[in-house]
Amino acid sequence: MFDPAAPIEASVTPDTLQSLSEPSKACIKRLLAHFSNSAESKYLLSSEPGGKLAAVLVLLYEEDGELRVLLTTRSKSLRTHPGQTALPGGRVDAEDDNFVVTAMREANEEVGLRLNCPDIHVLGLLDPQISLYRIAVAPVVALLTKPDILRSLKAAEDEVDRIFSHPLEAILDPSLAKKEKLVDIGSEDWPYQNNFYNTSDSQVPLLGNMTYRMHRFRSSASPIKGMTAEVLIKTAEIAYNKPPVYDHFAPGQLRDFASLMAALKQASKEAPNGAAPLTSIPIPAPTPGTGGH
Repeated sequence: MFDPAAPIEASVTPDTLQSLSEPSKACIKRLLAHFSNSAESKYLLSSEPGGKLAAVLVLLYEEDGELRVLLTTRSKSLRTHPGQTALPGGRVDAEDDNFVVTAMREANEEVGLRLNCPDIHVLGLLDPQISLYRIAVAPVVALLTKPDILRSLKAAEDEVDRIFSHPLEAILDPSLAKKEKLVDIGSEDWPYQNNFYNTSDSQVPLLGNMTYRMHRFRSSASPIKGMTAEVLIKTAEIAYNKPPVYDHFAPGQLRDFASLMAALKQASKEAPNGAAPLTSIPIPAPTPGTGGH
């Protein structure tokens, strides 16, 4: 039976990091240190927005001395988030033991990532996020030590249009993506004039007019934005121990899990039939060094 508060232990041994460059080793060690100090009770709170739970996989691997993250472009035929960039993942099944099982199962279904692969090492769980349809999403961070496995991935025809990757550090400094084969500016996949990064602020009226800042990153496929961007900003902040070169939060934006949950509960009470509006409200990342707990 699924337990949202089930302890998640890192599956990293002393030999796991031997193949990595020193900068990448330092990033993984910072992530491990962060997770070892994390309070897991927060995941009990993740069942509050209607009891809907999901998990996504933040799969990191090293290529040419830098960490990259595996991403997908969702099929345009899907009912929710069609054509958008996503991390492999999906809804929790009752048979899943924990969020890690959910994330791995969904990655297997979506891109054919091998289940129980000995070369995938779980690092830990990030703070949960709230998706468009008020689903609590737990990001599972893992390290792939044999990237050659990615060559055998195959997109599930009805779910995924593209499989691609992006440099993790470029999430903090978008100009670092200039060496990538990026989509054309002004194209369907990047309908903006900015070279690497685009942002906008919008208000959420039923959350006390809270302002939410949307981040968009130009990639080799679809734009990295919304919840996926928030998860990667948080991952990168911890891994590199530095903030992004842009302003992460809008003025007045809620920045911690408890405050956002309280606002969401209040919105549910005030909305018709007790349902909160279908507005994407990602939970922001903590400032590096604070731990966010």
